[in-house]
Amino acid sequence: MATILAYVGAALAEIAGCFAFWAWLHLGKSSWWLLPGMVSLALFAWLLTLVDSAAAGRTYAAYGGVYICASLVWLWAIEGVRPDRWDVTGAAVCLIGAGIILLGPRTT
Repeated sequence: MATILAYVGAALAEIAGCFAFWAWLHLGKSSWWLLPGMVSLALFAWLLTLVDSAAAGRTYAAYGGVYICASLVWLWAIEGVRPDRWDVTGAAVCLIGAGIILLGPRTT
């Protein structure tokens, strides 16, 4: 459960941080948007360190599937664009892959 919360929190922090930069560069928002964006990105990095894994790369790989799903939720909730069936299908495939990476039996 802690891993899921860390991944979801990290995804929200990363997307919010990146969106702050997007808003500044593409939407003409004030450069003040960068400050909470940088804090959010630092929070993202810290949250990923909370995932219990022997290898950082495996943690990041599994996180990728969660990030994709969270990005589609952001697309719908914040940007008002409803994901289509291809978005949802792709996200499901990514989550399955993330689960295999994270939960697969390891010999070492």
